[in-house]
Amino acid sequence: MIERYAALQGRRVLDLGCGLGEYVRAFARQGADAIGCDIEPARLREGLERSISGDWEHTSFLAAAGESLPFGDESLDVVVLNEVIEHVSNDRETLREVARVLRPDGRCVIFAPNRLYPFETHGIYLRKRYIFGNIPLVNWLPSPLRNRLVPHARAYRHGDWGKLIDGLNLEIIDHTYVYPGFDNIEARLGALGRAVRTFCYWAEGNPLRRFGLSHLVILRRRDMGISVVAS
Repeated sequence: MIERYAALQGRRVLDLGCGLGEYVRAFARQGADAIGCDIEPARLREGLERSISGDWEHTSFLAAAGESLPFGDESLDVVVLNEVIEHVSNDRETLREVARVLRPDGRCVIFAPNRLYPFETHGIYLRKRYIFGNIPLVNWLPSPLRNRLVPHARAYRHGDWGKLIDGLNLEIIDHTYVYPGFDNIEARLGALGRAVRTFCYWAEGNPLRRFGLSHLVILRRRDMGISVVAS
């Protein structure tokens, strides 16, 4: 899906918030010079160990926060944030950093929670007690109440992305929605699970996509160079 929007082979690709590095290794398999960064040292160590044991020579891992990326200006071709931007301390500052480190015409691929999806997948806090699970209709509540129940993860509306990149050297080149794959439901329920999965893939191709699990937003770093024409 990512390669529909951003070539990986031969490109320098950052998985921002990489966790155990599954996507880092997947990008390397596609021929990328793949880098993973995360704020959890234990996960980075495990990700590095898995990469070493698999002999992934084109992968690297480092500890970094999205708001302060340890890369030079215009040094990356692709940045991926897969269900990560909702957790960073400051999402706008993270995108400012993404704009800084991307090369002109570089791509940023974002998957992020959709406010219209009828379940909150991060669980909720109720009277300081954490309740795990997919909680229905939480994201449809007024923002003050929703954010009080879910202080640990943002969810985004359709128009939020334009506001987030306003004034940054980024532009939206595609914005759609994806539903969950429900692999576990298909494995557990067989034909019923396959029917659910088929419905979700069908919904991605019509107006029901707006109720999908996640936004898929593709940003492009604009080339702000000034061409000089000789008189």
